[in-house]
Amino acid sequence: MTIIVHHLNNSRSQRILWLLEEMGIEYEIKHYARTPQGVAPPELLEVHPTGKSPLITDTNNGKNKVIAESGAIVDYLIRNYGKGRFVPKDSDRIEDDVFYNHFAEGSLMPMLFMKLVFSMIPAKMPFFVRPIGNAIVNNVNSAFIDPDLKRKTDFVADELVKKCNSGNDWFAGGDKDGDPTAADFQMAFPLEAALSGRISNLPAPIKTYVDKIHARPAFKRGLEKGGLYKYA
Repeated sequence: MTIIVHHLNNSRSQRILWLLEEMGIEYEIKHYARTPQGVAPPELLEVHPTGKSPLITDTNNGKNKVIAESGAIVDYLIRNYGKGRFVPKDSDRIEDDVFYNHFAEGSLMPMLFMKLVFSMIPAKMPFFVRPIGNAIVNNVNSAFIDPDLKRKTDFVADELVKKCNSGNDWFAGGDKDGDPTAADFQMAFPLEAALSGRISNLPAPIKTYVDKIHARPAFKRGLEKGGLYKYA
C-alpha cells in the first residue's frame, strides 16, 4: 500500500504530510509548483477535476482511489489507517472534533482568503486609480473583513485558553496518546496563514498553539520532505 500525496508548495497539503508523518505510514510525494500567477498548475487537473491541492491517491489493492479536499482526506486517512489514533479520547469531545474540522475551512479560511484577494487588487490597477482601489479595500477591510476575523480569532484564542486550563490544549482534547485529532490537522493551516501577517495583533494563545505544532518531530519531518512552505 502506498499513499501518493499530490503536494503543492505553500498550500493546505502540508497538513496532510504532517498527518502522515504522525501516522508513520508509507507514502510518496509528487511535487507541483505554483504558476507565476501563484495558482495551482494545470497538471493537477490530470489527477482530479478540481485541479486543487491537496489530493491523495490511495494505491491499496491497485484501486488508485483519488481523494480530494483536505477535510475529506484527513477523515479518510484517520478512518482507514489511523488504527484507533487521532480521534478524541473522550467521546463527549467528538462534537468538538467535528466542529473545528468544519470551522477551519467553512468559516475561518474563507475570510482569510478574501483578505488576501482584496490586498492584491490595488496592485493590479492602473497607477492613477490605485488610490481609489486602496480606499475601497481599506473600507471593506475595516467594515467587514477585519471585524469578522477578529471575532473568530478571539473565539479561537478563548477556546484554546479553556482547553489549556483543562489540561490539554488540542482542540478536541487529543487522542488516547495525547496526540492531535482531525480538528488540529484542519485548524493548523488557517492559523498559520493568520500568523503570516494577514491579521495584526493576534491573541497570544494562537501563536503558542501553532508553535506547539511546529515543534513536533512529525511536523518537522513533513516540512523537510515537502519543501518550500512560507507559513513555518
